[in-house]
Amino acid sequence: MMRKGMQVLNDPFKNKGTAFTMEERKKYGLLGLLPSCVRTIEEQATETYNLYQSKDSQIEKRHLLMEVFNNNRTLFFYLMKQHITEFMPIVYDPVIAEAIEKYNERYIKPQDAAYLSIEHPELIKEELTDAADGRDIRLIVVTDAEGILGIGDWGVNGVDISVGKLMVYTAAAGINPSQVLPVSIDAGTNNEKLLKDPNYLGNRIKRVEGEEYFDFIDRFVDAVEESFPKSLLHFEDFGRGTAARILDKYQDKILTFNDDIQGTGIIALAGVLGAMNISKEKLTDQTFLTFGAGTAGMGIAKMLYDELIRQGLTPAEAKQHFYLVDKQGLLFDDTPGLTPKQKPFTRQRSEFSNAEELTNLLAVVKAIHPTVMIGTSTQPGSFNEAVVKEMAAYTPRPVIFPLSNPTKLAEAKAADLLKWTDGKALIATGIPVKDLDYNGVRYQIGQANNALIYPGVGFGALSAEAKVLNDDMLAAAAHALSGIVDPNKPGAAVLPPVSKLTEFSKRVAEKVAQSAIDQGLAGKGITDARSAVEKNIWLPKY
Repeated sequence: MMRKGMQVLNDPFKNKGTAFTMEERKKYGLLGLLPSCVRTIEEQATETYNLYQSKDSQIEKRHLLMEVFNNNRTLFFYLMKQHITEFMPIVYDPVIAEAIEKYNERYIKPQDAAYLSIEHPELIKEELTDAADGRDIRLIVVTDAEGILGIGDWGVNGVDISVGKLMVYTAAAGINPSQVLPVSIDAGTNNEKLLKDPNYLGNRIKRVEGEEYFDFIDRFVDAVEESFPKSLLHFEDFGRGTAARILDKYQDKILTFNDDIQGTGIIALAGVLGAMNISKEKLTDQTFLTFGAGTAGMGIAKMLYDELIRQGLTPAEAKQHFYLVDKQGLLFDDTPGLTPKQKPFTRQRSEFSNAEELTNLLAVVKAIHPTVMIGTSTQPGSFNEAVVKEMAAYTPRPVIFPLSNPTKLAEAKAADLLKWTDGKALIATGIPVKDLDYNGVRYQIGQANNALIYPGVGFGALSAEAKVLNDDMLAAAAHALSGIVDPNKPGAAVLPPVSKLTEFSKRVAEKVAQSAIDQGLAGKGITDARSAVEKNIWLPKY
């Protein structure tokens, strides 16, 4: 049996490493298990950061941080709070894509995740209980990894996504890391490379679909509700067809959130509202073109549509502001293979004299003259010079959001968009972009990173003990982000910078909690959003 002291050192939630005092070493059976010098968390952080800086590649930097995370959660989050702008792309997007692709070769620890196999639905509750190990779980991020970032189906390797998302929840909003649980649903994979890889650690079967799959999801949700009744269930990177179906089934029944549909929608709405603050235009006067009509694109269209209705338009009027473009071109109501989420936003061929020619982005831009163009297509370079100049010819401040990531999949580079529009474009990107100088003005480029929004949304809902997370609460989150940036400053960004992540995550959390309270959806006795959020914030200190 493991000695008491070794148990403490091997528990990342309790381990403090060299920071254990002599009194603590006696108390926990650690005498003789650590070097004599007692270090403060500040000294540990300085030493670790110096080691981090000595690493040559981003992936090596990530491995060092993951080692700290696996051994000492408090130190990891103390460091991340200090260096949040620098660490975000390392622990999450875009470096996480490489970590997922190399997951099998570099696997060392399961990172306190729960791995659920589709072949054993009868074990779900037991597996969740074992993984939680008696902890009071309040937040679960689950993925089946069918549709990761811009890299597709990565099977069990995608567990890194759940781990990474939860890191951001804690670093940004302050959820206690001992109360979170990353979950991987291993439903197989259609990635031939993985199926043939002798090192692959997941089920070596084609992805299970249909009734068997959705039965498993239902069992999983039931087990979560039974085992962790006060938890928020966050779905991440599920496939195009499954994500919306799961959200539609459970959104009104349990406290749940789908980041790819709702998170992307909120951050895009927040960015467009920020652009309107700068251009001094009305949202209800815009023409929206969504390029890429998958999960993210449709989440964005729905969020913008709902906001137009909140601002006084009828559903029929609001619909007239939207155009969806996918690989077939403009989507019409008779386009084959439309998804249920696309159908409400399609157009009629009779609206156009040249409908049969609207099969590419440039043709559509020429036909409709959009004022807002949002890309979630993973088609690199598709917002090219011809497309952008055509758009800019008809609108004084074109709003252009190339959101696809990682970098190699972006629809355009921010520097090109500024050049092609003579500095007039209002831009948000899906990846971090350094400030750009153009014609004597320094432009700050907003990053439409879901990390700006989902930590505050989830933490606000949990702090209010909300019964559900509904559209009004999500809209409150989007509006919370506007007003942080000075819209009158030349080169102002449409969204606040990641460096202010903790500050505005708290602001978002308070607005979401307040919305739950106002709607009568908060827990018993919770009437003050600010104090509800404040009392739940976990701080990384020994």
